Amino acid sequence: MTAEAHLQGVEISAAQFFEIWHHYDSDGNGYMDGKELQNFIQELQQARKKAGLDLTPEMKAFVDQYGKTADGKIGIVELAQILPTEENFLLFFRCQQLKSSEDFMQTWRKYDSDHSGFIDSEELKSFLKDLLQKANKQIEDSKLTEYTEIMLRMFDANNDGKLELTELARLLPVQENFLIKFQGVKMCAKEFNKAFEMYDQDGNGYIDENELDALLKDLCEKNKKELDINNLATYKKSIMALSDGGKLYRAELALILCAEEN
Repeated sequence: MTAEAHLQGVEISAAQFFEIWHHYDSDGNGYMDGKELQNFIQELQQARKKAGLDLTPEMKAFVDQYGKTADGKIGIVELAQILPTEENFLLFFRCQQLKSSEDFMQTWRKYDSDHSGFIDSEELKSFLKDLLQKANKQIEDSKLTEYTEIMLRMFDANNDGKLELTELARLLPVQENFLIKFQGVKMCAKEFNKAFEMYDQDGNGYIDENELDALLKDLCEKNKKELDINNLATYKKSIMALSDGGKLYRAELALILCAEEN
């Protein structure tokens, strides 16, 4: 079945949801914008009409918000709000635990317990199981395994079988995903190490809140198109959620600023 055919369904399975997202996020950058978003809206309207179905109130509100502008941007969370996806899978995108970047960072620290910088399939499975338990939902282990595999397929941009911080952050609404902003200011490993040593002024091996404040101010000044200095407090609060008792070590800051080594 085509992605457009899936849009005709009264309820969409987790696998169909993945196929829809993969089809319309054609460049694989983690969100729909521009032509991608306009194509989705047009085909959503056509598919519902062919199936003899009206747009739901959520769909109508979505079309009104994004259908008349070319500069809209949505992530997986926003898509999940309007498609009639099977209930358990939908809960992953509506869980209140991930209502902000700060909450997300704290969740990341919990599940990346070995500080490896990524979450593997077993850690992801535990993460999803906990989300469902918080929503008072119990599902069979086989279904949980299926969801884990689908989430890996949805979020694992480099197909290495594990999720990095920026990949899992797609669980956040676009407006809350501050990591999108930092994609344009990533450093190579050499640049990052030089910057870390510069702002770790006392040489104690970690950056405290004041040192991070200075680093972010300079980044905002140098990258005004991507970073807004008026959001400095939000950036700092979210990043410090990765810290260990107020100590932001090199490995954690690298998750935000350091591009992969070639």
